[in-house]
Amino acid sequence: MPTSSSGLRAAALAASLAVLFTAGCSDGGDKEKDTGSSGAKDLASQTLDWQKCPAPSEAEGGGPAPSPLPGGTNWECSFMDAPLDYAQPDGETIEIALIRATALDQNNRIGSLIFNFGGPGGSGVATLPPASTDYASLRTRYDLVSFDPRGVGRSVPVECEDDKQLDAYFASDSTPDDPAEVTAFTDNLKSFAGACEKNSGDELPHVGTVNAARDMDLMRQVLGDAKLHYFGISYGTELGGVYAHLFPKNVGRAVFDAVVDPTKDSQQSSLGQAKGFQLALDNFAKNCVDRGDECLLPGSTVKEVEDGIIQLQQRLDKKPIPGSGDRMLTQSQATNGIAQALYSKEYWELLEQGLDEADGGDGALLLALSDAMNGRSDDGHYSNIQAANAAINCVDSKERYSLDQTKAALPEFRTASAVFGDYLGWGMMACTEWPVPGQWTHPDVSAPGSAPIVVIGNTGDPATPYEGARAMVNALGKGVGIELTYRGEGHGAYNSNSACVKKAVDAYLLQGKAPASGTVCS
Repeated sequence: MPTSSSGLRAAALAASLAVLFTAGCSDGGDKEKDTGSSGAKDLASQTLDWQKCPAPSEAEGGGPAPSPLPGGTNWECSFMDAPLDYAQPDGETIEIALIRATALDQNNRIGSLIFNFGGPGGSGVATLPPASTDYASLRTRYDLVSFDPRGVGRSVPVECEDDKQLDAYFASDSTPDDPAEVTAFTDNLKSFAGACEKNSGDELPHVGTVNAARDMDLMRQVLGDAKLHYFGISYGTELGGVYAHLFPKNVGRAVFDAVVDPTKDSQQSSLGQAKGFQLALDNFAKNCVDRGDECLLPGSTVKEVEDGIIQLQQRLDKKPIPGSGDRMLTQSQATNGIAQALYSKEYWELLEQGLDEADGGDGALLLALSDAMNGRSDDGHYSNIQAANAAINCVDSKERYSLDQTKAALPEFRTASAVFGDYLGWGMMACTEWPVPGQWTHPDVSAPGSAPIVVIGNTGDPATPYEGARAMVNALGKGVGIELTYRGEGHGAYNSNSACVKKAVDAYLLQGKAPASGTVCS
């Protein structure tokens, strides 16, 4: 069952997602003037109680408590109080979960560097520790900080269906071929949305990107920073863009990596992802062909390799194959698993192996890749990443596509990708049954007066196509966006092992030396 999202960059969690709904800021900026109220002032002066971090909650994905940092320093966790509804800052509050690793060089400390790793729906509290080695150089002068955005993980997590129901939901046919399958597909969407409303109805109107941006500005004040220093990845670039629009004068040193195109509506974004994943699949297949007999997949051309994948999908549509335990691998889960593996070139070997095994009747590896995308742990429990993903996307995006509109769009999606087109095209209906109205068609990220923001586009990115970086630069406005191009594969650039990208980003964040706009790294 396709869901709408961009992906988490941290490979340690392997929780990247498939379909992206871009968001957009309507007139929320004017409402920010309520920060002068007594409630907002009181919250801005709160003192955080930092403690040794516990193990991640089930909603955050579970697992062990974060290991100590090099040198033995423990990760610290806390909760920040924030208004449930910023229109009523003196009203009910919620807790936002935070995590930090303090700066190594306290004498030359710049401040806090806040991370959002994407999703929406990804737990920053669970993601930062395993990803922190990639950002070790930045810890010299920053406290590395991340958080679970509202609706995510420990921060008033959105709750929808239970584990057993989610197993059935993600196994169900997300590319219906006949009226009976269409009815089952729409019934599943209704059931999922109904469960979210039943279990988290009071929170659903308040979990969107605008409120997450407001939380970040409150966080900035509580952490004692005059400016927000920020590293946003994937959906985190959209969140950062909305923040810059709302609070341009509060932007410090900021980097956007794996950039969401803020100019596209939901349908355009999904279509862009169909093309992006197809490009990544083409590159994967070419790598296979170039390796000749070393490649496990049949075919001497890119088309022949991909035709084999399409034939596998068609067989699974008719008859699933054994996966893990008593679970079967369905067509939807196989497509989901293929998409997961295309988020990083490091996963290509797993994809090749998974496709080869599935062709022989063993679907365990592709099912494991799909489970990683859906937030399912080995013990059968799900994090709330997909519930939060749906809730945030659907309160952001105002589009509610009908069955007729979706069917009319499918030919264009199929032209974009024979492998992913139907999957992402039908995903347009992810918010159709949602009980809360959406806010925008696409976000307003214009940020006149903001400090410069380094915007990195990756030419081989499947989930946030390269063109989105230029669109973000233009939308931020003259003198704000600084475009940096990485010619490579995978979702994101800073963690790609490109010394060029890392040097440029570190020079800006640590020394304030921005790269020349238009810089290209390989």
